[in-house]
Amino acid sequence: MKFLLLILGLCMASAVFGQDKPIPVSPQSYDEALAKRLGADERGMKAYILVVLKTGPKANSPKEELTKLFAGHMANIGRLVSEGKLVVAGPMEPNPKHYEGIFILNVKTAEEADALLATDPAVAGGALAYETYGWYGSAALQETVAIHRRIDKTSH
Repeated sequence: MKFLLLILGLCMASAVFGQDKPIPVSPQSYDEALAKRLGADERGMKAYILVVLKTGPKANSPKEELTKLFAGHMANIGRLVSEGKLVVAGPMEPNPKHYEGIFILNVKTAEEADALLATDPAVAGGALAYETYGWYGSAALQETVAIHRRIDKTSH
């Protein structure tokens, strides 16, 4: 009896979990115009710069100063998003390496990233420091912002 219940449970689990199969992609679904607009290569990928934001040398500044710097940081994020230069951003959980967050910038070189990061008040003010790395990822990542706006209740 236990064996039959086990088999029944496995069949039910298979039926439930089997419904999340990936949708097969056929050659006809390739969108050349979209790939070109996003700057995708033949694999649908492109170069970005990954930025790891870290605790800066002036992270212990007075609270009023930090509040002002981080308000400017958030405004700068909004500007970079609207310019299409920032495709992903988010904070990290507290960690022993003092990593504060990440950006994925839609630029090709560390020099371009440095120029954009110089406009961030929290970086310029020393509350944040950063490291940059070349990163190769899906060109579709650029569509994340538009999708996020559709699921963010606070932006409406």
